[in-house]
Amino acid sequence: MNICSPDSPIVEQGILLRELDHRINGGLASAINLVSAAAVRLEGAEAKRALSDVVELLRGYADVQQVLAVPKGKALIDAATHIRMVGTAMRRSLLDRMNIRLAVATESLPLQPERCRRLGLIVHALVTNAATHACFEARTGEIKIKLTRIGALVNCVVLDNGSRPSRSAAGRGLRLSNDLARGLGGRVEHGFGDEFTSVVLSFPLAARERQANGAMAKRRIMRPPRRPNASPSDASALCGEASCPDRDWRPVATEPDPTPTHGAQLVSVRPAADALGALLSRRHRMVVL
Repeated sequence: MNICSPDSPIVEQGILLRELDHRINGGLASAINLVSAAAVRLEGAEAKRALSDVVELLRGYADVQQVLAVPKGKALIDAATHIRMVGTAMRRSLLDRMNIRLAVATESLPLQPERCRRLGLIVHALVTNAATHACFEARTGEIKIKLTRIGALVNCVVLDNGSRPSRSAAGRGLRLSNDLARGLGGRVEHGFGDEFTSVVLSFPLAARERQANGAMAKRRIMRPPRRPNASPSDASALCGEASCPDRDWRPVATEPDPTPTHGAQLVSVRPAADALGALLSRRHRMVVL
């Protein structure tokens, strides 16, 4: 007789999440196969195009689900790469169809796998809220994501150039983001304006993450600066301080790591105009996905 001991709540939660991911992926794959088969059987060109669009839409959502799946292993994950992958998948599945542009500014940020996934889920929820609830009116829709680290604190800003007719319009999505943020030991703050809406997620790094980010920062400080391959005669071709807007740009992680010795505490942030100014500052390059 084999006696099975019950799994810990954390292990059991991981098993249930992986099973849920498996079921969702299986359902999406079945739907894609069924719609694709129906498109082959049809004869009308217009109907074929319509079903082909449905197939592409389902594939886009399958890509998002795959990116947000429960991570495997215990190795730290670069949150910057993960956020770009989430943004690319969302652009293909949702934003391109709504004519909304997405741009990101990120720096390398190693996080524990489950915490990185939680960050990705928050970004996904905030971008979805911005796309579905913001009123862009005559403006071209734009959503910007900026991920930075200052010492032992992480700030993730999601800002769009739309307005909100009511702050409660996206209440459920924002509540979900707040719940996920509490799991990171952080909080979410919101800012609303006539032509923009900003959300700032702030959370402290865990001990293992502080050690990895601090070591990465020290390596970058010790790295010698690159010298331009230009002769003295080409000096006129090199832009000066006034004409090079990105001349002073560098990731925040290259600065000395002021990690507190007794843990990190969240600092007050102003998520409205300050977030807009930080996103549009020349210090951080925005990359359009």
